[in-house]
Amino acid sequence: MKSDPIQKNDLAFAAQMLTCKNNLPTYAPTLALTPEQVAAQAADAAAFDYWVKSMIIMHKDAQQFTAWKDLLRDGGVPPASGTPGLPVLPPAVPAVNPGIEDRFRALVQNIKSNANYNTSIGQALDIEGAELTPPDLTTLQPVLTLSITGNHVQVGWGWQGYAAYLDQCEIQVDRNDGKGYVTLAYDPTPGYTDTTPFPTAPAKWTYRGIYRLDEAQVGLWSNPVSIVVGA
Repeated sequence: MKSDPIQKNDLAFAAQMLTCKNNLPTYAPTLALTPEQVAAQAADAAAFDYWVKSMIIMHKDAQQFTAWKDLLRDGGVPPASGTPGLPVLPPAVPAVNPGIEDRFRALVQNIKSNANYNTSIGQALDIEGAELTPPDLTTLQPVLTLSITGNHVQVGWGWQGYAAYLDQCEIQVDRNDGKGYVTLAYDPTPGYTDTTPFPTAPAKWTYRGIYRLDEAQVGLWSNPVSIVVGA
């Protein structure tokens, strides 16, 4: 199993887009891509690279301007470089519509569905995700958090980076009513709302969770967490 081939970090995504831009013309005939598709990806790559680089420059200049403003107001020794100058941005590029990542994902899917596609091409275009090492399922353990919103308990939990290997989180609750732990939900999406009405008298509710895969429990029960509910 491989990770998502699309880079999450902006700088890394910009570099990925440029790598694809530089190499896509070579493989376009093999992958049956039109000149318009190649040009559109190149425009997206150039635009995103421009805005990421501009953002970094503006951020650094904002820090310098803030420091100069503070020095003017509070006093101090000016830096040898003197007053900060206006930022110099990279050369402007043609504008593109919002949705660069969605368009790139669609292009990647199109490329990988072509019969001529192979891993070597994917590596040249920087669209092959990294090989993932499966976790030891026997050691996985959810982490639960609790909070109250209105008249409901919000049970927080997450995949801890292993969503690709798991299906659900089984959540159980002990409402301190003599029944012990009972199953509350098999939740496929992180975060669960317990809609059970609060009792009229204060009571401590305790929750625990365990991951599930292929209709079976895997790993360890979470540490129990408790919350007081009711009037």
